[in-house]
Amino acid sequence: MSRGKGLSDTEREALEGLIGYTFEDRDRLLRAITHSSARIGKSGNYERLEFLGDRVLGLSVAELLFTTFGNAAEGELSVRLNRLVSADTCAEVADELGLYRFVRTGADLKKITGQRMKNVRADVVESLIAAIYLDGGLEAARGFVLRNWAQRATDSAQMRRDAKTELQEWAHQKFGFAPNYRVEDRSGPDHAPEFTVVVEIEGIAPERGTDRSKRAAEQVAAQRMLEREGVWAPAEPAAAEN
Repeated sequence: MSRGKGLSDTEREALEGLIGYTFEDRDRLLRAITHSSARIGKSGNYERLEFLGDRVLGLSVAELLFTTFGNAAEGELSVRLNRLVSADTCAEVADELGLYRFVRTGADLKKITGQRMKNVRADVVESLIAAIYLDGGLEAARGFVLRNWAQRATDSAQMRRDAKTELQEWAHQKFGFAPNYRVEDRSGPDHAPEFTVVVEIEGIAPERGTDRSKRAAEQVAAQRMLEREGVWAPAEPAAAEN
């Protein structure tokens, strides 16, 4: 991180090498990495660029998901999109590229590498996407996104979290509120109980799950609802033993 100064030719070339794009308008690149706490000439800061970059990123990732997952339902695509354009993912991209070394800030921001400054690093990625878009067009911006998001989009291990977390995010995005879980039945001896849990979301049919603990039964119910609603593909059946 640097404070209150422009980019040297060496720094600019290094940064352009990292992002894979050479700018025609050098002031635009400087603006994209300048926090509002910095005062650098007339270049301004990245706040307006961040607004535009968020939309360009969303479009590019949505197109990537649409073409990558040709059989995925809208619900699954939405969950994947929300995760891929989140501040967490954008900050990961910033950290992988080492962008913190180039961000211009004021003296009141000592460092931007910690968890507390995650949003700053995410904002810089979005502002860079906007700067590339304005300087070189949509294809140039899409190229940056594909280089840094394509593997993330196809990483199935990253995409499938635990069922309750996934269902909560989907329900909030689609309906505006969280699922409700309740124990419908408890049976069996104390040393080997069995719980049946119902998960309910207003507007759709409930789903049930049964397992040896309340928490596990909630996960089963959430998974069944995700699969029924097309957010998750049905789990592969276990292979039969010989």
